[in-house]
Amino acid sequence: MNAVTLPISSPVARVLVVDDSAVVRGLISRQLASDPGIEVVCTAANGQIALDELRRRTIDVVVLDIEMPVMDGLAALGHIVADFPHVRVVMASTLTRRNAEISLRALQIGASDYVAKPETGLAAAEDFKRELIHKIKALSQRRPSAPAGQPVLQTHAHLLQAAPPPRTRPHSGIAVRPQVMAIGASTGGPPALLKLFESLRGAVEQPILLTQHMPPTFTALLAEQLARAGDRPCAEGRDGEQIQPGRCYVAPGGFHMVVAQEGTAKVIRLNQEAPENFCRPAVDPMLRSVAAAYGAASVAVILTGMGADGARGCEVLAAAGGRFIAQDEATSVVWGMPGAAAATGMAESILPLDQIGPWVRRTTGAA
Repeated sequence: MNAVTLPISSPVARVLVVDDSAVVRGLISRQLASDPGIEVVCTAANGQIALDELRRRTIDVVVLDIEMPVMDGLAALGHIVADFPHVRVVMASTLTRRNAEISLRALQIGASDYVAKPETGLAAAEDFKRELIHKIKALSQRRPSAPAGQPVLQTHAHLLQAAPPPRTRPHSGIAVRPQVMAIGASTGGPPALLKLFESLRGAVEQPILLTQHMPPTFTALLAEQLARAGDRPCAEGRDGEQIQPGRCYVAPGGFHMVVAQEGTAKVIRLNQEAPENFCRPAVDPMLRSVAAAYGAASVAVILTGMGADGARGCEVLAAAGGRFIAQDEATSVVWGMPGAAAATGMAESILPLDQIGPWVRRTTGAA
């Protein structure tokens, strides 16, 4: 039997930009070309042309518009996921409710991430450029690339078998019944969250606080999806709202969401303080506040996402006696956030996505 080999992956992320506007294609291409770690290999005006280019060229990441003639982004995405599984897709759209709904559907189909196109202003354009570059670089490093017409012969998960497991800190065995669960996620988070909430249907009476890196509009729609998936009340957190058992509170886009102790009640507080880890909402301030308000009666889960948001908050939570776990690398779209949390050495476990629900059920007393 021939030895399994991996295609050689270039250190430069090879990108295809797909948008029906020549102006937008040119703008995004120039922005990406300003980074030496990215090469814009080609552009396309619609999904059909994009598929033709993918058959001819070696591409790592596709930046894909939604509304296009001939073949729109959602239709093209289905073909990319089926025919080019090694290629990562970032959806790019204007920030409308309809486009947010389509983008969330795209994430469920197989898109890796999304970016909101800037409306107006240089600051917004710079934020878009920074966000898109960071996401492309993170996603292009996640899987080996395949030459045109050749499948990836060995998955990333196979490579992980040879890597030493992250150091963990097993639970002491002292039973403190959790009073709250906090979840942090970013790239790849929405599909992972839907699976997790489905696995928790009919269980977990504790309130759930969730920070997912998302812009406004997206967070409200995500809350609606999670409410259906988990069959539990779920909505964006409102400033001053008292935290109730059995409910899920999602940090609204553009706001940090924290817990405050007011008399005998614990309430949601929203603020627009400076971004942390380039994010607002960010996971770290939420976890710090959870640790202060609940101490040892808190548990946290860090899911797939790029960057390191949540790691410092996990350290604070663990120091207060709380417990946290992180999603493993093999099932993460990007092992940035969970990897950083795991690197603290204070995580109780590093688990694949399908084992996180059962862990939560056992830990919260719902199993």
